[in-house]
Parts: sequence; structure tokens; C-alpha cells
Amino acid sequence: MSSDRTHIIVFANEKGGTGKSTTAVHVAVALAAQGRRVAALDLDHRQRTLARYLENRAATARRRQVDLPTPRVDTHGEGDEQAFLDKVAAMSEGAEFLVIDTPGRDDPIARRAASLANTLVTPMNDSFVDFDLIGQVDPESYKVSRPSFYSELIWDARKARAKADGTTIDWVVLRNRLQHIEARNMRRVGEALAALARRVGFRLIPGLGERVIYRELFPSGLTMLDIGQIQDVGLGHVAARQELRELVAGLGLPDGQGGAAADSAGA
Repeated sequence: MSSDRTHIIVFANEKGGTGKSTTAVHVAVALAAQGRRVAALDLDHRQRTLARYLENRAATARRRQVDLPTPRVDTHGEGDEQAFLDKVAAMSEGAEFLVIDTPGRDDPIARRAASLANTLVTPMNDSFVDFDLIGQVDPESYKVSRPSFYSELIWDARKARAKADGTTIDWVVLRNRLQHIEARNMRRVGEALAALARRVGFRLIPGLGERVIYRELFPSGLTMLDIGQIQDVGLGHVAARQELRELVAGLGLPDGQGGAAADSAGA
């Protein structure tokens, strides 16, 4: 098991294409940029998106001879539960935060990772297709009819965690890739999410918008934190930096002094 001083942040969604790995990277780098000791563990041994992103970042730092705050990273493939727990313990050693990125599919190790989380983050696109993972709605009224299987799974994990050690899992749902169109659909999704949040007990915060820049940054491993420092872009990306600031603040992570982590995303 991890150190009691390590705050475990698990990014989990059984559907792919929700910006999960991109969000995980940006949160991990934002914490490292605050001077926090951060480790990252990629459980998707096939795609390795988080691991590749941070490897690309380290390579860019070497190539450009610049200092880029970069969490140490490792991967975990398929294996038994004990091997996974051993890896978590090893990565947690000396770390204030351990960011775990899970595959975008049902996976037994991903489920186990969710049960270890102090903060469980579920990014989702702003649509009823993604909403279906956590809840079902009436097709006429769009009112929530019942939680879906994944919500029940997290509910059970939270109960088991409370019974085991008396702690809670802070479940946060991110609305990623918000668009400035289809206002009616956005409103309906938002209302359904708010109703479901009250019912099953997750927090709802805004995530990252739909921006080409996030895909363009992957080969270099750079993030929005690096914009304006070692890579020049237009002023249009100021809004993206603000999104990241709000996301990190919304997670309400510990700052090591009994409060929330300081906001340095715009530094």
C-alpha cells in the first residue's frame, strides 16, 4: 500500500476519448510546477499515453536544455493485484502525490486503483453518450431515471473504503470538451449531472475545453503551463490556461499545510 502521506489521484473512465490522459498529465505537471513531489503511474500498458507524454517532455527538456518540471513516471501491465499494489507502494515512496491513469475500458486493476484513490477523477465529454456511463435518463424528459453500473461500482468502492480505514474517496466528475454550441444539449446534460451528483455524491467541476493545442503538444510533451515560456502561441490560449487553473483549484488537493494546493497554473 501507499504511504499515508501520499495523496493518490486516479483518473478513471471506462470510455475512451474523454481527454482522461491529457487531463492527468496537465494535473501532474501543474503539481510538479508547484514544487510538489509527484509520481505518475500509467496502467494502460498498450497505449501508454501518459507515460509517452512525460517521456516526450523529458526528451524536450534535454534537447532544448531547459528545466521542465516533470513527474517521475512508470507503467504497470497486466498482472496480479499484489504486483500492482507493490508498484503503487514503490511509486508512492517519497511522493506527495501519485497520479494514476487507467485504461479507457473495464479493467480489474483499474477498479482496484479506484478503490485506493483519495481523489477519483472521471472526465467525460459533454454528451448523453458519455453520461450513460454514470447514469440513465428518461428519453422524453431527460430526467435522471437511475444511476448506471459505474456509479454503483464507485458507490460500493467508497463504502468498502470507509469500512476498511474510515476514509472517503472524493469523486470528482469533469465536464471536458465543453462546446459553445448546442446550448440546449449542454443545459440538459448539466441539469442531469447536477441531479445525479446529488443522488450519488460526486462533485462536478469544469474540465478542459476542446482545443487543437492539446493534441499538438503531445509530441513535445509540453503543457499549457509551458505556453509563453518556451513555446510561443497566440493570446487565444490564455483562456486554456485559465481552464487549467480552475480545474486544479476545483480538485481541492491538499497543499501539505492543511489547505488546498496553491494555484500556480498561471505562473
